[in-house]
Amino acid sequence: MRILFLGDIVGRCGRDAITSWVPRVRELLNPDFVVANGENATQGNGITLAHAKSILASGVDCITLGDHAFDQRPLMSEIDREPRLLRPLNLSRHAPGNGHGIFTDNRNRKLLVISAIGRVFMKTPYDDPFAAVGTLLSTHPVGVSVHAVLIDFHAEATSEKTAMGHHCDGRATMVAGTHTHVPTSDWRILPGGTGYISDTGMCGDYHSVIGMQKEEPVGRFVTGLRRGRFVPATGEASRCGVLIDSDDATGRATRIAPVRVGGPIPQCFPED
Repeated sequence: MRILFLGDIVGRCGRDAITSWVPRVRELLNPDFVVANGENATQGNGITLAHAKSILASGVDCITLGDHAFDQRPLMSEIDREPRLLRPLNLSRHAPGNGHGIFTDNRNRKLLVISAIGRVFMKTPYDDPFAAVGTLLSTHPVGVSVHAVLIDFHAEATSEKTAMGHHCDGRATMVAGTHTHVPTSDWRILPGGTGYISDTGMCGDYHSVIGMQKEEPVGRFVTGLRRGRFVPATGEASRCGVLIDSDDATGRATRIAPVRVGGPIPQCFPED
């Protein structure tokens, strides 16, 4: 199975970049399934159901979320209407929606997608992500009940992300880190066959501070004062993600390659 995972979509420029590009990249790379993190898609904070539907309509098969999952409050009552929209698995047990889903590609192969969130340096005391993910991996063993498993681990600390990769090694096809919006260069296949990257980066304007117009965040660092609110940057967006190929029989990753297209950051596009 070939899976394309795209990092955090930030604001209108990120949404527009994805919805205009995904149909073309599906032709170029021929992925069997496309997953994107959409937790910053609406004004840089959360996502509306309307924006989620436009991203899904463009050719994204599933959207994962993170700590801003319900910043757009109407989604609290709407998320159950869209099973392809996944909030983090280890939120409060009272949270609406689902933290995982089993999806079928056009060749009738099953993919388990898990959205989970870290706890280190995070403001909210989330439930244990290692226990929550481990339970699901035991319930749906890769290569037995599903052909592949993709985990979006939305976390701040690279140590926690790396630990999750090793925790899942041999039991998941891919552990992809999100949340920090800065792509890392540590993509690799772990000894047990799990693809891993600490952060896939974002789909947004990199002439910014992690997707936000730079004046306000720079001003806060310089003066220690809040002058206004964070506003998503609106320049040309880079599209950042990772492409994973896996063996259908075992669910192990056989190839991992970064995808970085457009904007001011170095370009990287897989070659077949």
